[in-house]
Amino acid sequence: MNKQSGFSLLEVMVVLVIIGMIMSIVAPNIMGQQEEAAIDKAHLDIQQLEDAMSLYKLKNKSYPSTEQGLEALVNKTSIEPIPKRFPEGGFINELPEDPWGNDYQLISPGEIGKFDIFSMGPDGEAGTDDDIGNWNEDEQ
Repeated sequence: MNKQSGFSLLEVMVVLVIIGMIMSIVAPNIMGQQEEAAIDKAHLDIQQLEDAMSLYKLKNKSYPSTEQGLEALVNKTSIEPIPKRFPEGGFINELPEDPWGNDYQLISPGEIGKFDIFSMGPDGEAGTDDDIGNWNEDEQ
């Protein structure tokens, strides 16, 4: 008697279909959590930048302008108004990139608040629905 061991083609196909069904359920949940984590990181970065902006104003009686940009929190700017009191090492060590690899943006004075700090979101375009800014911090 010759007994063969192993799986038939049908058994392998059934297993592959089951694995495919499981992946179609699990993958969207994992992707959704990654996007949510990226949005949370953007909110945390923006809060850190807001704190640095507050320190800048406390020392210099004004916020950095749009022209000076967020870079004015790291390096003393040569664009007017030049801050009179700038700590060694800046108000923040370095500027973070948003979770999608783009720079955070500053509008100062702001269109929505005293100043607006925002990420252009996953699409990398300003003015779209996925922008994340200090005006929507309560949506975390």
